[in-house]
Amino acid sequence: MSMDVRDLGGRPVIIGGGIAGLMTALHLAPEPVLLLSRSPLGADSSSAWAQGGLAASLGDDDDPALHLADTLAAGDGLCDAQAAGPIVYGAPAAIEYLACLGVRFDRTPTGALRLGLEAAHSRRRIVHAGGDGSGREIMRALVAAMRSMPTIEVVEGFEARRLAMEGGRIAGVVASGPTGPVFVATARVVLATGGIGGLFHDSTNPLGSCGQGLALAAHAGAVLADMEFIQFHPTALDGSNRPMTLISEAVRGEGAVIVDETGRRFLDGVPGAELAPRDIVARAVWKHLADGHRVFLDVREKQGATFGRQFPTIASACGRAGIDPTCDLIPIRPAQHYHMGGVAVDLGGRTSVPGLWACGEVASTGLHGANRLASNSLTEAVVCARWVAESVAGTPARRTKPAFAEDYPSPDPLSVRPFSSRALGIVRDGEGLQAAARALLPLAEGTHAVSDPAAVGLMIAIAVLQRQESRGAHYRTDFPHQAPDARRSKITLDDALGAARELANSPALERAM
Repeated sequence: MSMDVRDLGGRPVIIGGGIAGLMTALHLAPEPVLLLSRSPLGADSSSAWAQGGLAASLGDDDDPALHLADTLAAGDGLCDAQAAGPIVYGAPAAIEYLACLGVRFDRTPTGALRLGLEAAHSRRRIVHAGGDGSGREIMRALVAAMRSMPTIEVVEGFEARRLAMEGGRIAGVVASGPTGPVFVATARVVLATGGIGGLFHDSTNPLGSCGQGLALAAHAGAVLADMEFIQFHPTALDGSNRPMTLISEAVRGEGAVIVDETGRRFLDGVPGAELAPRDIVARAVWKHLADGHRVFLDVREKQGATFGRQFPTIASACGRAGIDPTCDLIPIRPAQHYHMGGVAVDLGGRTSVPGLWACGEVASTGLHGANRLASNSLTEAVVCARWVAESVAGTPARRTKPAFAEDYPSPDPLSVRPFSSRALGIVRDGEGLQAAARALLPLAEGTHAVSDPAAVGLMIAIAVLQRQESRGAHYRTDFPHQAPDARRSKITLDDALGAARELANSPALERAM
């Protein structure tokens, strides 16, 4: 099959049509930029599905220092304070910028921003838009702003498959779409591809989000960080639909409680109870389910008839499942929700590969540490997008030589899900991790549709094996205690492949790590 070759004349390329990608493109304007989106803008992205809002210290009783303290506490010793500080201090200005773009934030009758409470926050500081439809409303405004920018070219229906390299630097993007493969020559690429939900059976994210950006960066030789830290949301609607419907933490922030089939609040003895950090609540719910109980969210007493007005998206999903939250308990179970790890970046989004930046969930800035504080992810995306755009704009445009390259299959994570779901879930153990790494290795070494998702799963499995402790969202039954020193992890694809090959030949590898 012939490959179309496009020379952008030095223009940067943004891969991803969610909030991080769109915000970066808007901040780059009026510099010409090309944005590649696998789906139509606003569709099939985690951003559009986001129910929670953005965390920012906007209340009279709040300030960025308190927001930072809550972030560091939730991160369980692994946040990079030098990165977290500027991000949380930049949050209020980012909210103001979104409002200027036309985002219709929820407000009180006096016109002030309505601030919600979520787990592990010491103040009400969550800004929502459209109740539990924050992501959808933000995307609406951003897409409208994008469409009005003549310097931003959006190419929908094209998926990036590989990053081309030349002399150790980015030289282009190999993508594929309805017209076949295309090579886009560029020396500046921004990854804004989202997360890894498609690697798991139970996830609140689009099943097509299977770590494509991580695979792109890994094959280009980039360093990845904190890959072992995956957040499982404790309250997803328990049913047969996949992906699962998230029941926002804001529901618990407004007084909903978690009970079992007997009506007992089994989190009563946990500090913070329903509003404890997500990893604690998720493990408690998981254990109660494993012990044979059913678990529910009870909104009847605190919210009752007002629930549908406050949370229309969730109420609609419950209705489709035959549940009336005003009089019925809502069945829940934990589901994969967010990846704290990603491509290692600085605050300008620069990766270890010259010419490559990353922003949003695909990036690891160090803000989230071992456990993301609720609603800090959208905040991170909108704050960092400005800095990424400034870094890209400040890097001189460089013409690259258009070239032909091999076409690659569209990633298919279906064969990886059983291994990821069993070994990389809420509770982990060395035996299961070793089995998963051995099974994923031959898949990751191939060039088939499963290979890229398998490579991402393998890097996570090796990172989990190498962290011989329990911290934040990472819990191992064979290492249930924290190590005395907290260190962020770094890994490359070559590291993971080498460790997995050694493991395949040496069952005692983990004991030697």
